[in-house]
Amino acid sequence: MSSTSSRPLGVAVIGAGMAGRAHLAGYRAASTLTGGPYGEGLPPVRLVAVADAHAPFAEAAAARYGYERAETSWQAVAEADDVDAVSVVVANHLHREIVEGLLAAGKHVLCEKPLAPSVADAEAMVAAAAQHPGQVAAVGFTFRRSPAVNGLREQVLNGHLGAVRHFNGHYWCDYAANPDAPISWRYKGGLGSGALADIGSHLVDLGEFFCGPLESVRGTVFSQVTARRPKPVGAVVGHAMAEVGTEFEDVENEDLVTFTASFAGGATGTFSVSRIAHGLPNGLGFEIFTENGAGAFDLNRTGEFTIADATAPDVVNGYRQVLVGPGHPYVAGGLPMDFPSVGHGQSDFFTFQCRAFLNEVAGGVGTPLGDLPVVPPMAHGLHNLRVLDAVTRAAAGTGEPVPVD
Repeated sequence: MSSTSSRPLGVAVIGAGMAGRAHLAGYRAASTLTGGPYGEGLPPVRLVAVADAHAPFAEAAAARYGYERAETSWQAVAEADDVDAVSVVVANHLHREIVEGLLAAGKHVLCEKPLAPSVADAEAMVAAAAQHPGQVAAVGFTFRRSPAVNGLREQVLNGHLGAVRHFNGHYWCDYAANPDAPISWRYKGGLGSGALADIGSHLVDLGEFFCGPLESVRGTVFSQVTARRPKPVGAVVGHAMAEVGTEFEDVENEDLVTFTASFAGGATGTFSVSRIAHGLPNGLGFEIFTENGAGAFDLNRTGEFTIADATAPDVVNGYRQVLVGPGHPYVAGGLPMDFPSVGHGQSDFFTFQCRAFLNEVAGGVGTPLGDLPVVPPMAHGLHNLRVLDAVTRAAAGTGEPVPVD
Protein backbone atom coordinates (compact mmCIF):
# COMPACT_ATOMS: atom_id res chain seq x y z
CA MET A 1 0.00 0.00 0.00
CA SER A 2 1.40 3.38 -0.94
CA SER A 3 1.49 6.37 1.40
CA THR A 4 -0.94 8.22 -0.88
CA SER A 5 -3.69 5.61 -0.61
CA SER A 6 -6.93 6.85 0.93
CA ARG A 7 -8.00 3.35 1.93
CA PRO A 8 -7.69 2.75 5.67
CA LEU A 9 -5.04 0.36 6.94
CA GLY A 10 -6.90 -2.59 8.39
CA VAL A 11 -5.14 -4.12 11.40
CA ALA A 12 -5.68 -7.29 13.41
CA VAL A 13 -4.05 -9.00 16.36
CA ILE A 14 -3.84 -12.76 16.79
CA GLY A 15 -3.69 -13.49 20.52
CA ALA A 16 -5.72 -11.67 23.16
CA GLY A 17 -3.50 -12.38 26.14
CA MET A 18 -1.18 -10.08 28.05
CA ALA A 19 1.13 -8.94 25.24
CA GLY A 20 -1.70 -9.20 22.72
CA ARG A 21 -3.60 -6.52 24.61
CA ALA A 22 -0.52 -4.28 24.44
CA HIS A 23 -0.55 -4.60 20.64
CA LEU A 24 -4.30 -3.95 20.50
CA ALA A 25 -3.90 -0.76 22.52
CA GLY A 26 -0.83 0.21 20.50
CA TYR A 27 -2.68 0.15 17.19
CA ARG A 28 -5.57 2.07 18.71
CA ALA A 29 -3.24 4.90 19.72
CA ALA A 30 -0.84 4.71 16.75
CA SER A 31 -2.64 7.30 14.64
CA THR A 32 -2.46 9.86 17.47
CA LEU A 33 1.34 10.00 17.15
CA THR A 34 2.10 12.80 14.75
CA GLY A 35 4.75 15.23 13.64
CA GLY A 36 8.50 15.04 14.21
CA PRO A 37 9.86 11.56 13.58
CA TYR A 38 6.38 10.07 13.18
CA GLY A 39 5.59 11.87 9.94
CA GLU A 40 2.22 13.01 8.64
CA GLY A 41 1.29 10.59 5.86
CA LEU A 42 -0.20 7.62 7.71
CA PRO A 43 -3.58 6.58 6.26
CA PRO A 44 -6.51 6.15 8.65
CA VAL A 45 -6.14 3.04 10.81
CA ARG A 46 -9.10 0.67 10.95
CA LEU A 47 -9.25 -1.66 13.97
CA VAL A 48 -10.66 -4.77 12.33
CA ALA A 49 -10.23 -7.98 14.29
CA VAL A 50 -8.96 -9.81 17.37
CA ALA A 51 -8.44 -13.55 17.09
CA ASP A 52 -8.00 -15.96 19.97
CA ALA A 53 -8.78 -19.68 20.21
CA HIS A 54 -10.60 -18.91 23.49
CA ALA A 55 -13.65 -16.97 22.29
CA PRO A 56 -14.33 -15.09 25.55
CA PHE A 57 -10.82 -13.60 25.44
CA ALA A 58 -11.25 -12.45 21.85
CA GLU A 59 -14.71 -11.00 22.49
CA ALA A 60 -13.65 -9.15 25.64
CA ALA A 61 -10.54 -7.71 23.95
CA ALA A 62 -12.45 -6.58 20.87
CA ALA A 63 -15.00 -4.78 23.03
CA ARG A 64 -12.38 -3.24 25.31
CA TYR A 65 -10.15 -1.84 22.56
CA GLY A 66 -12.79 -1.00 19.95
CA TYR A 67 -12.11 -3.65 17.29
CA GLU A 68 -14.92 -4.48 14.91
CA ARG A 69 -15.06 -8.23 15.44
CA ALA A 70 -13.73 -11.21 17.35
CA GLU A 71 -12.50 -14.38 15.67
CA THR A 72 -11.49 -17.78 17.03
CA SER A 73 -8.92 -18.74 14.39
CA TRP A 74 -5.95 -17.12 12.70
CA GLN A 75 -7.26 -18.47 9.40
CA ALA A 76 -10.23 -16.10 9.64
CA VAL A 77 -7.79 -13.18 9.81
CA ALA A 78 -5.71 -14.52 6.93
CA GLU A 79 -8.81 -14.83 4.74
CA ALA A 80 -10.15 -11.36 5.59
CA ASP A 81 -10.01 -8.88 2.71
CA ASP A 82 -10.21 -5.92 5.09
CA VAL A 83 -7.02 -6.79 7.03
CA ASP A 84 -3.66 -5.48 5.80
CA ALA A 85 -1.34 -5.77 8.81
CA VAL A 86 -1.32 -8.34 11.61
CA SER A 87 0.47 -8.80 14.92
CA VAL A 88 1.10 -12.40 15.96
CA VAL A 89 1.14 -12.60 19.76
CA VAL A 90 0.61 -16.24 20.73
CA ALA A 91 2.67 -19.10 22.15
CA ASN A 92 6.07 -19.45 20.50
CA HIS A 93 5.42 -22.91 19.04
CA LEU A 94 2.47 -21.51 17.06
CA HIS A 95 4.39 -18.69 15.36
CA ARG A 96 5.68 -20.49 12.29
CA GLU A 97 2.40 -21.87 10.95
CA ILE A 98 0.55 -18.61 11.53
CA VAL A 99 3.25 -16.32 10.12
CA GLU A 100 3.73 -18.43 7.01
CA GLY A 101 -0.04 -18.57 6.48
CA LEU A 102 -0.42 -14.80 6.86
CA LEU A 103 2.44 -14.07 4.49
CA ALA A 104 0.96 -16.43 1.90
CA ALA A 105 -2.33 -14.55 2.26
CA GLY A 106 -0.62 -11.24 1.44
CA LYS A 107 -0.55 -9.74 4.94
CA HIS A 108 2.15 -7.61 6.53
CA VAL A 109 3.26 -9.34 9.73
CA LEU A 110 4.74 -8.25 13.05
CA CYS A 111 5.61 -11.33 15.11
CA GLU A 112 6.44 -11.16 18.80
CA LYS A 113 9.79 -12.35 20.04
CA PRO A 114 11.23 -14.93 20.24
CA LEU A 115 10.51 -15.39 16.57
CA ALA A 116 10.14 -19.18 16.81
CA PRO A 117 10.75 -22.13 19.14
CA SER A 118 13.86 -23.20 17.21
CA VAL A 119 16.47 -21.93 14.80
CA ALA A 120 15.15 -24.29 12.11
CA ASP A 121 11.63 -22.87 12.39
CA ALA A 122 12.96 -19.31 12.28
CA GLU A 123 15.02 -20.11 9.18
CA ALA A 124 11.88 -21.38 7.48
CA MET A 125 9.98 -18.23 8.44
CA VAL A 126 12.72 -15.97 7.09
CA ALA A 127 12.75 -18.00 3.86
CA ALA A 128 8.97 -17.60 3.61
CA ALA A 129 9.29 -13.84 4.10
CA ALA A 130 11.86 -13.71 1.29
CA GLN A 131 9.20 -15.12 -1.05
CA HIS A 132 7.06 -12.02 -0.39
CA PRO A 133 9.43 -9.05 -0.79
CA GLY A 134 6.59 -6.54 -1.01
CA GLN A 135 5.35 -7.34 2.49
CA VAL A 136 6.75 -6.20 5.83
CA ALA A 137 7.87 -9.20 7.89
CA ALA A 138 9.12 -7.97 11.25
CA VAL A 139 9.85 -9.09 14.79
CA GLY A 140 8.96 -7.17 17.93
CA PHE A 141 11.65 -6.10 20.39
CA THR A 142 9.83 -3.33 22.21
CA PHE A 143 12.60 -2.11 24.52
CA ARG A 144 14.32 -0.67 21.45
CA ARG A 145 11.50 1.92 21.58
CA SER A 146 12.27 3.23 25.07
CA PRO A 147 13.04 6.98 25.03
CA ALA A 148 15.47 6.54 27.93
CA VAL A 149 17.27 3.58 26.37
CA ASN A 150 17.65 5.51 23.14
CA GLY A 151 18.71 8.67 24.96
CA LEU A 152 21.52 6.74 26.62
CA ARG A 153 22.45 5.00 23.38
CA GLU A 154 22.78 8.36 21.65
CA GLN A 155 25.53 9.25 24.12
CA VAL A 156 27.42 6.18 22.92
CA LEU A 157 26.81 6.74 19.21
CA ASN A 158 27.69 10.44 19.25
CA GLY A 159 31.04 9.69 20.89
CA HIS A 160 30.42 11.45 24.20
CA LEU A 161 30.62 8.22 26.20
CA GLY A 162 32.63 6.37 23.60
CA ALA A 163 32.50 2.69 22.76
CA VAL A 164 31.00 0.25 25.27
CA ARG A 165 33.56 -1.97 26.95
CA HIS A 166 31.22 -3.86 29.29
CA PHE A 167 27.47 -4.45 29.13
CA ASN A 168 26.04 -5.87 32.36
CA GLY A 169 22.35 -6.72 32.09
CA HIS A 170 19.67 -8.45 34.10
CA TYR A 171 16.06 -9.30 33.54
CA TRP A 172 14.61 -10.53 36.82
CA CYS A 173 10.91 -11.41 37.09
CA ASP A 174 8.86 -13.25 39.69
CA TYR A 175 6.01 -14.75 37.63
CA ALA A 176 7.31 -18.27 38.37
CA ALA A 177 8.38 -17.67 41.97
CA ASN A 178 5.19 -19.28 43.31
CA PRO A 179 5.46 -23.05 42.80
CA ASP A 180 1.66 -23.26 42.76
CA ALA A 181 1.35 -21.02 39.71
CA PRO A 182 -0.28 -23.02 36.88
CA ILE A 183 1.63 -24.77 34.14
CA SER A 184 1.53 -23.11 30.72
CA TRP A 185 3.31 -23.21 27.38
CA ARG A 186 6.10 -21.12 28.90
CA TYR A 187 7.20 -24.12 30.96
CA LYS A 188 7.38 -26.49 27.99
CA GLY A 189 10.39 -27.15 25.74
CA GLY A 190 13.94 -27.98 26.69
CA LEU A 191 16.66 -25.83 28.20
CA GLY A 192 16.85 -22.43 26.61
CA SER A 193 13.13 -22.18 25.93
CA GLY A 194 12.22 -21.05 29.46
CA ALA A 195 13.43 -17.84 31.09
CA LEU A 196 16.14 -17.43 28.44
CA ALA A 197 13.77 -17.35 25.46
CA ASP A 198 10.90 -15.62 27.23
CA ILE A 199 12.71 -12.65 28.75
CA GLY A 200 16.41 -13.25 28.06
CA SER A 201 15.77 -12.68 24.35
CA HIS A 202 14.98 -9.04 25.21
CA LEU A 203 18.17 -8.66 27.23
CA VAL A 204 20.34 -10.12 24.48
CA ASP A 205 18.75 -7.72 22.00
CA LEU A 206 19.49 -4.74 24.24
CA GLY A 207 23.10 -5.83 24.60
CA GLU A 208 23.46 -5.88 20.83
CA PHE A 209 21.56 -2.57 20.55
CA PHE A 210 24.45 -0.96 22.42
CA CYS A 211 27.42 -3.14 21.48
CA GLY A 212 26.72 -4.62 18.07
CA PRO A 213 26.50 -8.34 17.26
CA LEU A 214 27.45 -10.99 19.78
CA GLU A 215 30.30 -13.18 18.60
CA SER A 216 30.55 -15.94 21.23
CA VAL A 217 29.17 -17.16 24.55
CA ARG A 218 30.69 -19.06 27.46
CA GLY A 219 30.00 -20.11 31.04
CA THR A 220 26.26 -20.71 30.81
CA VAL A 221 24.57 -22.00 33.96
CA PHE A 222 20.93 -23.12 33.82
CA SER A 223 18.90 -23.78 36.96
CA GLN A 224 15.42 -25.19 37.48
CA VAL A 225 13.83 -24.62 40.88
CA THR A 226 10.28 -25.92 40.38
CA ALA A 227 10.10 -29.33 38.71
CA ARG A 228 6.30 -29.78 38.54
CA ARG A 229 3.35 -27.41 38.34
CA PRO A 230 -0.43 -27.88 38.66
CA LYS A 231 -2.67 -27.80 35.62
CA PRO A 232 -5.16 -24.91 35.48
CA VAL A 233 -8.87 -25.63 35.53
CA GLY A 234 -9.62 -23.14 32.72
CA ALA A 235 -7.88 -20.76 30.34
CA VAL A 236 -5.18 -18.47 31.73
CA VAL A 237 -4.08 -15.02 30.52
CA GLY A 238 -0.36 -14.29 30.62
CA HIS A 239 1.23 -14.81 34.01
CA ALA A 240 -2.02 -14.52 35.96
CA MET A 241 -2.78 -16.84 38.85
CA ALA A 242 -5.75 -19.12 38.23
CA GLU A 243 -7.69 -21.94 39.78
CA VAL A 244 -5.73 -25.18 39.53
CA GLY A 245 -6.70 -28.80 39.82
CA THR A 246 -5.02 -31.82 41.35
CA GLU A 247 -3.14 -32.90 38.22
CA PHE A 248 0.49 -31.87 37.76
CA GLU A 249 2.81 -31.68 34.75
CA ASP A 250 6.58 -31.59 34.50
CA VAL A 251 8.38 -28.29 33.96
CA GLU A 252 10.72 -28.89 31.04
CA ASN A 253 12.96 -25.82 31.02
CA GLU A 254 14.95 -23.38 33.15
CA ASP A 255 13.86 -20.88 35.79
CA LEU A 256 17.09 -18.91 35.63
CA VAL A 257 20.22 -18.63 33.53
CA THR A 258 23.50 -16.74 33.69
CA PHE A 259 26.19 -16.45 31.02
CA THR A 260 28.98 -14.27 29.69
CA ALA A 261 29.52 -13.19 26.12
CA SER A 262 31.95 -11.46 23.77
CA PHE A 263 30.79 -8.93 21.19
CA ALA A 264 32.40 -8.70 17.77
CA GLY A 265 33.34 -5.09 18.50
CA GLY A 266 35.42 -6.09 21.53
CA ALA A 267 32.98 -5.49 24.40
CA THR A 268 32.25 -8.06 27.10
CA GLY A 269 28.76 -8.92 28.25
CA THR A 270 27.48 -10.41 31.51
CA PHE A 271 23.86 -11.53 31.64
CA SER A 272 21.51 -12.74 34.37
CA VAL A 273 17.93 -13.84 33.66
CA SER A 274 15.36 -15.17 36.15
CA ARG A 275 11.64 -15.81 36.38
CA ILE A 276 11.81 -16.61 40.13
CA ALA A 277 13.14 -13.27 41.43
CA HIS A 278 10.80 -12.62 44.36
CA GLY A 279 9.41 -9.10 44.54
CA LEU A 280 10.47 -8.12 41.00
CA PRO A 281 7.50 -8.44 38.67
CA ASN A 282 9.35 -6.83 35.76
CA GLY A 283 12.92 -6.08 36.78
CA LEU A 284 14.83 -5.22 33.63
CA GLY A 285 17.98 -3.15 33.96
CA PHE A 286 21.51 -2.76 32.66
CA GLU A 287 24.74 -0.86 33.05
CA ILE A 288 27.22 0.13 30.38
CA PHE A 289 30.83 0.95 31.10
CA THR A 290 32.43 2.83 28.24
CA GLU A 291 35.61 4.43 27.01
CA ASN A 292 34.75 7.81 28.55
CA GLY A 293 32.19 7.05 31.25
CA ALA A 294 29.20 4.90 32.16
CA GLY A 295 25.43 4.80 32.11
CA ALA A 296 22.49 2.79 33.42
CA PHE A 297 18.78 2.16 32.88
CA ASP A 298 16.13 0.63 35.14
CA LEU A 299 12.72 -0.28 33.71
CA ASN A 300 11.11 0.56 37.04
CA ARG A 301 12.16 4.17 36.34
CA THR A 302 11.22 4.41 32.68
CA GLY A 303 11.37 8.20 32.48
CA GLU A 304 15.05 8.55 33.27
CA PHE A 305 18.54 7.17 32.81
CA THR A 306 21.75 7.84 34.66
CA ILE A 307 25.10 8.80 33.23
CA ALA A 308 28.61 9.38 34.51
CA ASP A 309 31.47 11.07 32.66
CA ALA A 310 34.50 13.25 33.30
CA THR A 311 32.86 16.62 32.68
CA ALA A 312 32.31 17.55 36.34
CA PRO A 313 35.07 18.36 38.87
CA ASP A 314 36.22 15.43 40.97
CA VAL A 315 34.61 16.77 44.13
CA VAL A 316 31.11 16.55 42.61
CA ASN A 317 31.64 13.92 39.94
CA GLY A 318 29.50 10.77 39.81
CA TYR A 319 26.32 9.44 38.32
CA ARG A 320 23.66 12.03 37.51
CA GLN A 321 19.99 11.61 36.71
CA VAL A 322 18.78 12.55 33.23
CA LEU A 323 15.01 13.13 33.00
CA VAL A 324 13.55 12.12 29.66
CA GLY A 325 11.92 14.87 27.60
CA PRO A 326 11.13 15.93 24.03
CA GLY A 327 14.83 16.15 23.25
CA HIS A 328 15.00 12.35 23.47
CA PRO A 329 13.66 9.92 20.85
CA TYR A 330 9.93 9.07 20.67
CA VAL A 331 8.72 11.71 23.15
CA ALA A 332 7.92 14.71 20.91
CA GLY A 333 4.59 13.94 19.25
CA GLY A 334 4.57 10.48 20.84
CA LEU A 335 2.96 11.33 24.19
CA PRO A 336 -0.21 13.32 24.86
CA MET A 337 1.88 15.53 27.17
CA ASP A 338 5.27 15.56 25.47
CA PHE A 339 6.88 17.62 28.20
CA PRO A 340 10.05 16.84 30.20
CA SER A 341 9.53 14.44 33.10
CA VAL A 342 5.94 13.54 32.15
CA GLY A 343 5.55 9.85 32.90
CA HIS A 344 5.38 7.08 30.37
CA GLY A 345 5.80 3.31 30.58
CA GLN A 346 6.33 0.03 28.80
CA SER A 347 2.88 0.09 27.20
CA ASP A 348 3.93 3.23 25.31
CA PHE A 349 6.82 1.29 23.76
CA PHE A 350 4.24 -0.94 22.04
CA THR A 351 2.48 2.13 20.66
CA PHE A 352 5.76 3.48 19.26
CA GLN A 353 6.47 0.05 17.75
CA CYS A 354 3.00 -0.26 16.21
CA ARG A 355 3.36 3.19 14.66
CA ALA A 356 6.77 2.33 13.20
CA PHE A 357 5.34 -0.90 11.75
CA LEU A 358 2.37 0.90 10.18
CA ASN A 359 4.65 3.63 8.83
CA GLU A 360 6.65 0.99 7.04
CA VAL A 361 3.53 -0.75 5.74
CA ALA A 362 2.15 2.53 4.41
CA GLY A 363 5.41 3.83 2.99
CA GLY A 364 6.59 0.62 1.40
CA VAL A 365 8.98 -2.01 2.72
CA GLY A 366 12.10 -0.38 4.13
CA THR A 367 10.85 3.14 3.38
CA PRO A 368 8.84 4.25 6.42
CA LEU A 369 6.90 7.49 6.56
CA GLY A 370 8.67 9.94 8.82
CA ASP A 371 12.00 9.20 10.46
CA LEU A 372 11.13 6.33 12.81
CA PRO A 373 13.60 3.43 12.69
CA VAL A 374 12.00 0.42 11.05
CA VAL A 375 10.90 -2.55 13.14
CA PRO A 376 13.64 -5.22 12.98
CA PRO A 377 13.08 -7.72 10.16
CA MET A 378 12.52 -11.40 10.85
CA ALA A 379 16.14 -12.07 9.93
CA HIS A 380 17.04 -10.21 13.13
CA GLY A 381 14.73 -12.53 15.07
CA LEU A 382 16.58 -15.48 13.53
CA HIS A 383 19.90 -14.02 14.63
CA ASN A 384 18.53 -13.59 18.16
CA LEU A 385 17.60 -17.28 18.25
CA ARG A 386 21.07 -18.23 17.05
CA VAL A 387 22.49 -16.33 20.02
CA LEU A 388 20.12 -18.16 22.39
CA ASP A 389 21.16 -21.43 20.78
CA ALA A 390 24.83 -20.61 21.46
CA VAL A 391 23.94 -19.77 25.09
CA THR A 392 22.26 -23.16 25.41
CA ARG A 393 25.15 -25.05 23.82
CA ALA A 394 27.60 -23.29 26.13
CA ALA A 395 25.89 -24.91 29.12
CA ALA A 396 27.13 -28.32 27.99
CA GLY A 397 30.53 -27.14 26.78
CA THR A 398 34.04 -27.33 28.12
CA GLY A 399 34.29 -23.69 29.08
CA GLU A 400 35.65 -22.62 25.71
CA PRO A 401 33.76 -19.87 23.84
CA VAL A 402 30.84 -21.16 21.76
CA PRO A 403 30.53 -19.10 18.55
CA VAL A 404 27.23 -17.67 17.43
CA ASP A 405 26.44 -19.35 14.11
